[in-house]
Amino acid sequence: EVQLVESGGGLVQAGGSLRLSCAASGFTFDDYTIGWFRQAPGKEREGVSCIKRSDGSTYHADSVTGRFTISSDNTKNTVYLQMNSLKPEDTAVYYCAASRSGSYLVFRFAADEYDYWGQGTQVTVSS
Repeated sequence: EVQLVESGGGLVQAGGSLRLSCAASGFTFDDYTIGWFRQAPGKEREGVSCIKRSDGSTYHADSVTGRFTISSDNTKNTVYLQMNSLKPEDTAVYYCAASRSGSYLVFRFAADEYDYWGQGTQVTVSS
């Protein structure tokens, strides 16, 4: 059974940090690109960061560049999203997703390119 399980969300003050984890199982992790998305109440889902497991290449949305870092632990089939200098506008439910597609659209966070999704973890940043 394919599973993506997010953890690490919570409540943090503006300027603080959180590290989200996405634990994957049930598929060959190395063949996939893992992406983080977020969705705030009343807003559309947006892509945040992604990492291509095969070569480690990463991409971050402009809104988080310089503040968020995505990384991968090969031994644990886990991808992390380190979030620093958090802002109230970062408040959202954060989801990880996995894509086997080789299309450039994966790095443009096209949701249709992603095959599997986790249930999400809530991140709340207070001002």
